[in-house]
Amino acid sequence: MLVLTRKTGEAIQIGEDIEISVVSIKGDQVKLGINAPKNVEIHRKEIYLTIQEENNEASKGIDNLLNILPKKQ
Repeated sequence: MLVLTRKTGEAIQIGEDIEISVVSIKGDQVKLGINAPKNVEIHRKEIYLTIQEENNEASKGIDNLLNILPKKQ
């Protein structure tokens, strides 16, 4: 893991397309601004993990459905 120190108004660049800026700092809370192409999905980590879990559950349902359907000969 790369750890960087930034102040309000400073940024980091990821590749050519993604910039993360420190918008404000209040106490233990940091507000970030992210500039990225529209095709890059950006989620809070807890939301990302929830999406992954839901996708895994949904794919289990599809797998179960495929297992009970008759196979083409």
